[in-house]
Amino acid sequence: MDIYDIRNALSSGKTIYDLPLRVTYYARVSTDKDEQLHSLSAQIRYYNEFIRRNPQWIFVEGYIDEGISGTTVVKRENFLRMIQDAQLGHFDFIVTKEISRFSRNTLDSIQYTQELLRCGVGVLFESDNINTLMPDAELRLTIMSSIAQDEVRKISERVKFGFKRAIENGVVLGNDRIWGYEKEKGKLVVKEEEAKIVRMIFDLYANERMGIRTIASYLSSHGYKNSKGNNFSFSTIRGILCNPKYKGYYCGRKSSKIDYKLKTVKHFPEDEWVMYKDEENVPPIVSEELWDKANLILSKRSAKQSAEDKSGYQNRYPYSGKIICGVHKMPYYRSLYRYKSGNKEIWQCQEYTRKGKEGCTSPIIYTSEADEILRQVLEELAVNKAEIIHELVRIYQSIGNGSKTEEDIARCRVEIDSILKRKDKLLDLSIDGRISDEEFSQRNGRFNAEIEKLRARLAELEEEKQKNQEMLQSIDVLRQAITRELSFENGFSVGVVDALLDRMEVHPQKEGEKDVIHVSVYLKALPEEEKFCIQRKRGSTSVCSREYT
Repeated sequence: MDIYDIRNALSSGKTIYDLPLRVTYYARVSTDKDEQLHSLSAQIRYYNEFIRRNPQWIFVEGYIDEGISGTTVVKRENFLRMIQDAQLGHFDFIVTKEISRFSRNTLDSIQYTQELLRCGVGVLFESDNINTLMPDAELRLTIMSSIAQDEVRKISERVKFGFKRAIENGVVLGNDRIWGYEKEKGKLVVKEEEAKIVRMIFDLYANERMGIRTIASYLSSHGYKNSKGNNFSFSTIRGILCNPKYKGYYCGRKSSKIDYKLKTVKHFPEDEWVMYKDEENVPPIVSEELWDKANLILSKRSAKQSAEDKSGYQNRYPYSGKIICGVHKMPYYRSLYRYKSGNKEIWQCQEYTRKGKEGCTSPIIYTSEADEILRQVLEELAVNKAEIIHELVRIYQSIGNGSKTEEDIARCRVEIDSILKRKDKLLDLSIDGRISDEEFSQRNGRFNAEIEKLRARLAELEEEKQKNQEMLQSIDVLRQAITRELSFENGFSVGVVDALLDRMEVHPQKEGEKDVIHVSVYLKALPEEEKFCIQRKRGSTSVCSREYT
């Protein structure tokens, strides 16, 4: 039956249970806790019996989502599959418990029920007594969805209030998996096996003066893995070094969710964190002196990295930390070989630089050879360079053309004008003696603060608008710059290598192949390695791809 026939039948006195319909159901719980899963099984059992016991209905297998929030439908795979099946005409009617099972977002509820109606499918929200096949359903649905959405807002505010009180009481919040600790009843307890690695990281960085990438390679070569069984990454080690918890400090309010409907999180600067020494709830793993020493070194290195003159930064060369020894799994060091024809930049294993051939027999790599390998890889990826340039320019143009900056500017000005009018009305009330001077001062102060914020925002938007206009006027210059960057005529910059190359791994030479070197290349954008062979002959070098297995 189509919707026209169904509504005619309902208006003539029949009920939805009298109509021959193919009926399915949708069930969801928002967490995977035992009591919620029990509720889900009860829902499934109930709707199976509910649909099957009606002789006019044909049962269609239901759709179930477990442990998924109702705030948005984005991650609810079975919900979205149900919508697709409705579009394909697999059923006529959906039964669900209540609007909050469907969605706690008003726009989502209305959007998807309307989409289902376009497909000829109605929804019965049983607890709310709303049948979307009825003409008055949309008004009732809007009201009930708004109530459900407001309940989510209240829950979000209660959670935020709870977090605030927890921070005031020194309860440790955040991730349950902090390397070196486990959380018990709002306190951290040291896990000694993991804590040993934390102490090792601080010692290697602060006392041995190893870089973070070198520490990662050291841990990998000695068999240390993270909680997922993978090698420690640069970001993980840096995060450990920066975390004040390891010196016994409570640290909270690092970030906050901006709005309950959005995923956007505001990260606060360090001087706004709630942080104090609390060895009872956060037992230290390293001494405060060692932590401070490591972070002083870290801040100095970070300052060197961000400075315009990067001559003192350890990764000032494109392949620093990128060429890895296949035997020791440690980065190659840069050096210069002096020839009569001029100096040549080479890379060799750290163990070789320390102990000579006894330390490592892995072959050296010339920078020119690394450049040729990377050039061949990129030529395979960028066969049509013109299309890449065109796409990059299009993206930059869209940033300027598609910006909502002018709309935001207009909105700011309207809001400022509105507040100014309200200030005028407030002044009239004060003159007429209808409000006290104290109340006038308070309300006028709030208006002034709002205007100041809006004017500051307006200044930012005007600056952004000017930048967008300048960018659009410079598209030809931009096109030339991108073309030069992709030509690699003067070798590869640090930025290009760091953005594209994960690592080059140099393998030990095979027996009888004195002048042949095998290299595996791993790009960040590709899951599989690229294999290359360097063939050295007197006075010349050639690079070929996929020469060995």
